[in-house]
Amino acid sequence: MKATPLAIPDVFLIEPKVFGDERGFFFESFNQAQFEAAIGKPVQFVQDNHSRSAKNVLRGLHYQIQQPQGKLVRVVQGEVFDVAVDLRKSSKTFGQWVGEILSAENKRQLWVPEGFAHGFVVLSEGADFLYKTTDYYSPSSERIIIWSDEALNIKWPKNIRPIISGKDQQGSSFMEAEVFP
Repeated sequence: MKATPLAIPDVFLIEPKVFGDERGFFFESFNQAQFEAAIGKPVQFVQDNHSRSAKNVLRGLHYQIQQPQGKLVRVVQGEVFDVAVDLRKSSKTFGQWVGEILSAENKRQLWVPEGFAHGFVVLSEGADFLYKTTDYYSPSSERIIIWSDEALNIKWPKNIRPIISGKDQQGSSFMEAEVFP
């Protein structure tokens, strides 16, 4: 497994070692010891989630203000543009974002630690998105920042026509968002 810190150093692009031939492929999608060594801290996952979305579906930007969730995300079918936004006021990268293409083909994963908002948009005809979380889902502490926030200025891929849930359309602006210390 190769773990590369991104422009926000606490967010890592994880690339598994893939063994493949004409019959198919094999890789370890998760190894606790290697993962903790790569990101430099212990992590305990408590929940696995699976979402399926059609082309242009944009989910996010989600986070939980209490019970913050770290997320290890990957795509097992299709392709997405995945985004993490630093909401830690004490961080040097507060208000900055990073984005990566994750796909079934490239098998990349993104580690999004606690204190970040997260979202993605589907680039392929559909996508199955799997993620592990470090805390349980808590509807009462869920917060949403609008995906198109001008202050964040996320460079979503061009030529997408986002399909957004009613809940996500009600997201707050970054300037009004509840953030982490």
